[in-house]
Amino acid sequence: MKRQNLISDESNRRPLALGLTLMGALLRLIPHIPNVSPVGGFSLFAGARLRGWQAYSIPLIIIVVTDPIMGRLLGYPSYTIVTPFVCGSFLVNVWIGSHLRRTQNPWHIGGAAFLGSVQFFLISNFGLWVSGISVFPLTPSGLMACYMAGIPYFGRSMASDLAYTGLLFGLHAWLTRTVLPQERVRGATQVSIS
Repeated sequence: MKRQNLISDESNRRPLALGLTLMGALLRLIPHIPNVSPVGGFSLFAGARLRGWQAYSIPLIIIVVTDPIMGRLLGYPSYTIVTPFVCGSFLVNVWIGSHLRRTQNPWHIGGAAFLGSVQFFLISNFGLWVSGISVFPLTPSGLMACYMAGIPYFGRSMASDLAYTGLLFGLHAWLTRTVLPQERVRGATQVSIS
């Protein structure tokens, strides 16, 4: 039994976590309000519940594949000079998620989602400013103006990150208790919300 726990805890074979990450990608293709997207949540979840190359490459592949589809559906360019900043930011989310591998604590997960939203805001707006495609001059005051202009979008991004993170981590916790116990987070302190 001990060996089985070790194998399931460290194994890259995590069909439930992979399936939920892909579900997050499909949710991205459903029409939604601007800046309300599951990408932050599923990249955080991938870092926490997938291992090795899957944790970083699957969210990146999903973004690269779905961006042209979203661009075509919504009528905007698929890739811009800001795209590397956005993709890099989501990889930072995966890294933040990797620190949640042994927890199901909703406060830790919520805090990580908030941190992911903040770093996305900072990196993506910096990318927009430094790219020169924005209306903001390449000066410190221009950078601050760019951040100020992005504040109205930050609330929606943070709300969607928290919601999708809660959905993915919550589904995973429930399904590992009822359907696939071999993917259950081992060694985690269980916290119940009542």
